[in-house]
Amino acid sequence: MGELSREERITAAFVTVADTLIDDYDVIDLLHTLVEECTSILDVNAGGLVLADESGALQLIASTSEKADFVEVMQLNAGIGPCIQCFTTGLAVAVGDIEKSGGEWPGFQVAALRAGFRSIYATPLRLRGQTLGAMNLFSTKVGELNEPDAAVAQALADVATIGILQERSIRETGIVTEQLQRALESRIIIEQAKGVLSAVGHIGVDAAFTALRQYARHNNTSLRVVAEGVIDRSVDVLARGAVGSSGKSKSQ
Repeated sequence: MGELSREERITAAFVTVADTLIDDYDVIDLLHTLVEECTSILDVNAGGLVLADESGALQLIASTSEKADFVEVMQLNAGIGPCIQCFTTGLAVAVGDIEKSGGEWPGFQVAALRAGFRSIYATPLRLRGQTLGAMNLFSTKVGELNEPDAAVAQALADVATIGILQERSIRETGIVTEQLQRALESRIIIEQAKGVLSAVGHIGVDAAFTALRQYARHNNTSLRVVAEGVIDRSVDVLARGAVGSSGKSKSQ
């Protein structure tokens, strides 16, 4: 089979994101799928996504690499940066050359350049005036995301936003807050489980997350449930026959 065209890859990305919107979908998996698909089909090297918690503070919820994690954390700790501006204004923020144009956010600028990133595009997760968070796409090259790619990123973010705010969750405002808070709490548990797997299996944290995610999918359960099992030692994700860090069964 030949390589897919750009249009086919974009269509496939929307299908992949939409496929996560099942009746009892996993918000963490949905958002990781979003950043992964955007990073895959757009001209960027890494992606990260933040959501606002109950107090309105942004928290990292999904990313494609530890480098993106580092920059996101530095950005949030500084309390200022393209991500913060995007969330606050509800508008996309493009920085085509972080070294030359990122001086407005010195903490972010230093962290991004140190991680090897030269440009960033931040797009909001918003619907009807309500902004839930922001997605950040990083590139190791100088240059702004072109208009077609920016439109695809926003459209995919919109699909994910609709998923979070689907009808059964917006009948009561409290349900939305509860759902987002649970997603933030799940992220903490998943991070703990990644650390356990990394230490026990002597693998990188990215590989540990892949193992968690693949195990959850193969066993039709949520990432949070698997992570809790790893932490309390009731689930052995790296056991023979379980899904390994490569995403395939170790028995294969």
